[in-house]
Amino acid sequence: MEAPLDLVSALGSAGGENAILVDCLTLWLSNLMHHGRDVDTETEKLCSALQAMTQPVFLVSNEVGMGLVPDTRLGRNFRDAQGRLNQQVANVCDVVEFVAAGLPLRLKG
Repeated sequence: MEAPLDLVSALGSAGGENAILVDCLTLWLSNLMHHGRDVDTETEKLCSALQAMTQPVFLVSNEVGMGLVPDTRLGRNFRDAQGRLNQQVANVCDVVEFVAAGLPLRLKG
């Protein structure tokens, strides 16, 4: 299922007991910013939806804040927004794993 902007509705319509894989929050954020959506509001809606889910949801996201500081204002805004999104989603998730070079590191749960 493609949900470039309305991830919350897509999660709500998924239904059933099957696990859901969201790939990826970074692209979703990029789409939101490109279309001028309020990222904070969309993130709050996503976190509320995740808390209400009954089936397992696996979320993929990128860590973009561990490298160089972007040259452009847009790049810095994206980096900061991605960090806030990752933090807020991690706050409502039961398990959070960071994967680097194919090696998982459990951060929560």
